[in-house]
Amino acid sequence: MANTTRTPQPQTPQQRRPRRSFLGWTVHGDGYHIVPGDVVKPSERLAWPATIGIGMQHVVAMFGATFLVPLITGFPPSTTLFFSAIGTLLFLLITRGRVPSYLGSSFALIAPITAATASHGMGSALGGVMAVGALLALVGVIVHFAGAHWINRVMPPTVTGAIVALIGFNLAPAAWGNVQKAPVTSVVTIVAIILVTVFFRGMLGRLSILVGVILGYVTAVLRGEVDFSAIGKAAWLGLPTFHAPTWEPSVLAMFLPVVVVLIAENIGHVKSVAAMTGDDLDDVTGRALLADGLSTLLAGTGGGSGTTTYAENIGVMAATRVYSTAAYMVAGTFALLLSLVPKFGALIATIPAGVLGGAATVLYGMIGMLGVRIWVQNRVDFSDPVNLNTAAVALIAGIANYTWTLGGQVVDGKQVGGVVFNGIALGAFGAIAIYHVMRGIARWRGTSLESASPASAPAGAELHPGELRRTPEDDPE
Repeated sequence: MANTTRTPQPQTPQQRRPRRSFLGWTVHGDGYHIVPGDVVKPSERLAWPATIGIGMQHVVAMFGATFLVPLITGFPPSTTLFFSAIGTLLFLLITRGRVPSYLGSSFALIAPITAATASHGMGSALGGVMAVGALLALVGVIVHFAGAHWINRVMPPTVTGAIVALIGFNLAPAAWGNVQKAPVTSVVTIVAIILVTVFFRGMLGRLSILVGVILGYVTAVLRGEVDFSAIGKAAWLGLPTFHAPTWEPSVLAMFLPVVVVLIAENIGHVKSVAAMTGDDLDDVTGRALLADGLSTLLAGTGGGSGTTTYAENIGVMAATRVYSTAAYMVAGTFALLLSLVPKFGALIATIPAGVLGGAATVLYGMIGMLGVRIWVQNRVDFSDPVNLNTAAVALIAGIANYTWTLGGQVVDGKQVGGVVFNGIALGAFGAIAIYHVMRGIARWRGTSLESASPASAPAGAELHPGELRRTPEDDPE
């Protein structure tokens, strides 16, 4: 029998020309193949079966990290997924489909949510989430009309890195608290995440947190640490559980520094997409911040965690070379449908403390190291006493969770009223103040040489002039 298999012929430029789809995206090539070296742009899509498959893959990518936030903070998982899906669709609409992104739960909000819930209940935490969203949206409007350069002046990499790092390290006691409840399960989860990361390539390696949580969950089931009773009681279809926010001025101060993290994540996301697609997205940065702000604000109105652009989904795009916002539209829609299945939410809620503690150990450390990464990528010079002291004071205030209460009174050993500034707030505001005050005095007095300290280094790259940056003015524009 003759072999009828035909060898694919190279496509001509006319054949590769995108075809306009009825939804506004153009079809990339023939819709099924990506020519080596090409990428599927945000304004393009593959054939719908492939687009739907990639969209569902995006849901899997965000799944593990997004659900950990409500499980750790005590928020309803289905409600968080609901607002995450709505936020993603809103983001695509506001950015006009130019920035592919999934808005998952922000880990930067865990610490203030946990503190607010413990002191004034879940409603006060939701009020704080709304405040973060409103401020981020305002920043987005300002950036849209004034540009993003002023952000680096107010919060240079020295300050931004310190704030991001202290938010991650501030959460260490919360991780330890869950680990203590089931040490064996926690260790299995941590080891699984670490090994999957280096054992596997491609998507499986990128989903190490999700795989680690699954393996940890199986361990917990075998050890009798999982209660399945709530799954049988849950309905198959229904709306998530919604909660109303309340306004507690005493907790708002600990939420506002999170805006710095969300700004850094959103701007970093836009820059990453621009670099990978070759598109100039500077003009849409303000829209991205506004969209994430409105998504977070909306989540706070009904019981969802604050949102942010997700690095996990950047990994999916890098692996597939498909940056189509059509795939994200599918992801948002699929996540929305899942949120309307209460039985699914009940299943997620059965994940025990040991698994959460193991995953949190890795994730909280990653948040802290993300701050260090900001320093490294921007070549921050810590032989400069301004940079050194800014980071030093901010980190200790955040890690030790320094607390200052302004006003109010103590009744039966509990603080009543007043405004509470916790380690995140004090460390963040302190970093901004210390940096700018010290920088101003150093310029006036000409005192920018490193003094003898435990951080002094006898050798290294920082001794070569020009290799590291001290001030925003050192950044090449």
